[in-house]
Amino acid sequence: MTDLRNTPITIVGAGAIGGTVGAFLTDAGYDVTLVDIVPEHVRLMNERGLRITGIRGDRIFPVKALHSSELTGPLGVTFLCVKGHFTAPAMEQLAPLLGADGYILSLQNGLNEEIIAAAVGPERTVGAFIHFGADYLEPGLIQLGSEETIQIGELDGRVTERAEALRDALSHVMPASITTNIWGYLWGKLTYGAMAFAASCVDAPVPEIIDSPLGMRICRTAAEEAYLVAKTQADTLEMIGSFNPNAFSPERAATDGEAELRSLADAMRHSIKQHMGIWRDLAVKKRKTEVDMQTAVVVAKGQEQGIPTPVNAAVLRIIHEIEDGTRGMGWDNLEEIARS
Repeated sequence: MTDLRNTPITIVGAGAIGGTVGAFLTDAGYDVTLVDIVPEHVRLMNERGLRITGIRGDRIFPVKALHSSELTGPLGVTFLCVKGHFTAPAMEQLAPLLGADGYILSLQNGLNEEIIAAAVGPERTVGAFIHFGADYLEPGLIQLGSEETIQIGELDGRVTERAEALRDALSHVMPASITTNIWGYLWGKLTYGAMAFAASCVDAPVPEIIDSPLGMRICRTAAEEAYLVAKTQADTLEMIGSFNPNAFSPERAATDGEAELRSLADAMRHSIKQHMGIWRDLAVKKRKTEVDMQTAVVVAKGQEQGIPTPVNAAVLRIIHEIEDGTRGMGWDNLEEIARS
């Protein structure tokens, strides 16, 4: 079996996910190069190392980093870890640089595998489900908030030698496994994401939002709509960590779905990570989220399938308005969504 320890790995996007993966792979002896668009982040990683704080302590990892403008080919094993709305422009750069035996593993949220496959072919695209909690706090600094199993899956469901090699490598970062149902994970994550975007319309910790009757109702309904859409795209939705997207089927949402949300709130209540990464994008970094790669996909697929998604459509509009600065992150956003 291929051992990636003897193969250069290029990680494009050295933020919360890519930086964490790159740091722990480097620590395990892999030949990793981190690539990022932020010059200060690249400089600090090269000069001081990448510092990761959080649930595994406070460590500095000596990593290699390049600015994206310095990246040259041919590229072999490449992990794409950029935000979903940057996937298409990233592929414009990466596709011509990918070597004949190279392939791209998507370590992202959303359905980025479809975009990657359109650029380089499905045979050179590998999917993955990631759900561990990490935040890029500032150049050179990442906070790790939670650990979750990484699932690696070929787009056609086969178990291949490269999937096994990726699993073995990534097991040095998080627990890792191979799935024959990657689309079930990705669509299950969109169900989780629908809830997460709804909760991120308010500048408050997730447990506080879910504890409120209105917050509970909006988050539950967003997930319920997404579940109905997801089931038209994947026969079986997989567990998203301890979160079960199947609890949001219409016959279960009022009981099991609410129990899932209460469990999520309780877990976050006792965690160093009190907010979704979406909230950090909106409230702290004042930048675009991945809403067009997640909630917008749910709404669009719902329209194609004749499934109404009024709550997700309202969340999509409100997130866009928060992004462009025409709306704040108040509780009145939930009241407006409820009227949708």
